[in-house]
Amino acid sequence: MNNDSGIDLGNADEFTVAQKVGQLFMLAVFINDSDEEVEKVERIITEKHVGALCFFHSRASAATNFEGKKKVLFNENSYERLKTLVKKYQKAANTPLLIAIDAEWGLAMRIENTPRYPYALTLGALRHKEDLIYEVGRKIGMDCLKAGIHWNLAPVVDINSNLENPVIGYRSFGDDKEQVTQKAKAYLKGMRDVGILNCLKHFPGHGDTKTDSHLALPVIDKSERELLKNECYPFEKLLPEHIDSIMIGHLALPQVDDSEKPATLSKKVITEILRNRLGFEGVIISDALNMHAVSKRFPEKGDLELEAFRAGMDMFCFSEHPEEAIEKIILQKDDMRIQTSFERVWKLKQKSFKLSDSENDMMLSTEQLNLEIAKNCITELFGDAHKKLVNNPYENALNLIIGNPKTNLFSTNLEEILGIETHTLAPPSLELVQNRSKNKNHIVIALFPPSVKPQNIFRFDSALLNALNDLLNLGNCSVYLFGNPLVLNLLPWNRANAYVLVYQDFPEFQKIAYQHFTGKIPALGRLPVQLKMNHHEI
Repeated sequence: MNNDSGIDLGNADEFTVAQKVGQLFMLAVFINDSDEEVEKVERIITEKHVGALCFFHSRASAATNFEGKKKVLFNENSYERLKTLVKKYQKAANTPLLIAIDAEWGLAMRIENTPRYPYALTLGALRHKEDLIYEVGRKIGMDCLKAGIHWNLAPVVDINSNLENPVIGYRSFGDDKEQVTQKAKAYLKGMRDVGILNCLKHFPGHGDTKTDSHLALPVIDKSERELLKNECYPFEKLLPEHIDSIMIGHLALPQVDDSEKPATLSKKVITEILRNRLGFEGVIISDALNMHAVSKRFPEKGDLELEAFRAGMDMFCFSEHPEEAIEKIILQKDDMRIQTSFERVWKLKQKSFKLSDSENDMMLSTEQLNLEIAKNCITELFGDAHKKLVNNPYENALNLIIGNPKTNLFSTNLEEILGIETHTLAPPSLELVQNRSKNKNHIVIALFPPSVKPQNIFRFDSALLNALNDLLNLGNCSVYLFGNPLVLNLLPWNRANAYVLVYQDFPEFQKIAYQHFTGKIPALGRLPVQLKMNHHEI
């Protein structure tokens, strides 16, 4: 089991049982941790022979703070801090660590001032443009490599079949299993071609739930047959694509496992279905074990990890009590089971630490790539926003901004180039702006939702949302939505209005939105999810 690359992994045949168990643990580490916490992590890495780390921004942004109770502080130097910590922790390790991160839409998911790419749902709007998705995977892979990261815990291949899903939504490619599979395949190939490890998540499928597993245990009340036909479909179809790992979601499946155990602790799900029935041979990794769906079930330190180990888990992500858990697994004296998981993890290390021949050749810049995606994903519902102004000159139009984007090139261009009167619709001036709107033949709404997540009506102010509904009921509006298309479920349908989905608030997408409004480019995208209201008309 020796590695023939330029990085010496040591001789795995000489590892003790304790060292092998330590290799199964992926500690959560935080870019903005204190020196005291960093020293504690270094000690555990050295003493317990930990195999992997997963980087998060800060403890305030981690899973147990998903409700946002703690303030997440901005740190413009997070990227340099990340690289420093990677080197520091690698130095503490007896065996080189696998470094992982959630970079579904780039390092920007965790780190300030790093390249950001569109959400999976935005990529889901692309038609026959898998080459662009491939480039996203490739660029994210290169960004990871430059930071010292080997393993991107992506892509999400959950089918977004529940429009009220509070945690998957925009992270999914859409609600069609074939489209999810094809787009994930392109993303995976991009990462694979630059030498980054991948991870499909969240098996057996986290798309059809209204519950956030960070906070409670979702229930997927479907039969094994239904799961295999739908939720598990992308996982099974993507297995030939050199899948390195699959993450198990914290999901209760009463028709599949009547023990009431979450999937992360279910031998039926992990061993019988994923391992034996589907034939997956790679590393099976848990979703973060500090998430309340499972962490609240085990008051005794280490019992949660032990239960997951017994179910067939290979690697334990975000274990809150790694020292106690390692000891409890060792005491099982199940050397054959430990050896099996250890060999899978070791194989990943051998693969990852081989020298990569990848080069940054013929690669689009981040801005160029985002522009191409924006141009090809913009989607129209109910007609052409530009044509609606043919008989209503710009001087009799009004642009209303809803939200507080960092930049708004779309509205700036409407005002400065076309001369369209522009106002911000906000609670202090709702009545004034509404009165101003009554005398206009056409209203162009630049809609920037406060949140990409649907909880609490996307964090809209209720009075503002009511005012927006009143405007749309006039039937003379063009809405440019720079955010999650599911926001449209909150708005009244009126075919006299034009709804244009831009999906992201990036400057590149704002530029493309303006070009669309002025008739310079067509809308080529496809809505990747069904909407609640009048979906038969879309």
